[in-house]
Parts: sequence; structure tokens; C-alpha cells
Amino acid sequence: MIRVYHNPRCTKSREAVKYLEEKGVEAQVVEYMKEPLTPNELEVILDALDMEPMELIRTNEAIWKEEFKGKELDDDELILAMIEYPKLMQRPIVMNGDKAVVARPAEKSDEVL
Repeated sequence: MIRVYHNPRCTKSREAVKYLEEKGVEAQVVEYMKEPLTPNELEVILDALDMEPMELIRTNEAIWKEEFKGKELDDDELILAMIEYPKLMQRPIVMNGDKAVVARPAEKSDEVL
């Protein structure tokens, strides 16, 4: 089952969902801003992305600059920051089994289809 970790307020995220729909790909859309991920779920996503937690963080977000910039955080603390402030996560994430990509541009999702 293909999953899209989606923020409907994000243009790039909406583009990815539309792209998959136009390709006829059936996907489960997870609105992680409404349904927060658990630390375990986020670790599974990071493994599928083959990324370290810091690589998934949007460091230009105001919340990052106000709360975390300049602090030395370990991976667990970074994961908890993304759980508490899901806006910090890069998006959209398209996941298929044990592989995932940050689908920017939307066509990047083809890598896991």
C-alpha cells in the first residue's frame, strides 16, 4: 500500500497527491498534521527514506529558529521535535513498502512506485 504523508496546506504536498491521482495510483493519504505520528512510525519513515532525522527537518521554519536553532539535539530529541511540531517535517513523503521519498517535485514519487 502506498502512503502519502500529506499537509493539505502545502502546495508541493497537494501537487504530489494530485500527481498520484492523475497516474491512477491508489494511495492512503495520511494528514500527519491532524493525526500525529508516533516516534516509532517516524523512525520507520526515516529508515525508508534512508535519512537521518536532521535531514528531514525544515530548518527555515519559524518554530525551528525560535525553539531549536543552535541547540545540540540527538536523534531522539529531533524525532520528538518533529512529533511535537509536525510542521518541521519535509513534505510530502511518498512511501511504498520499505522505500520512501520526499516527493519534491511530485514526479520524484515515481522512484518508489
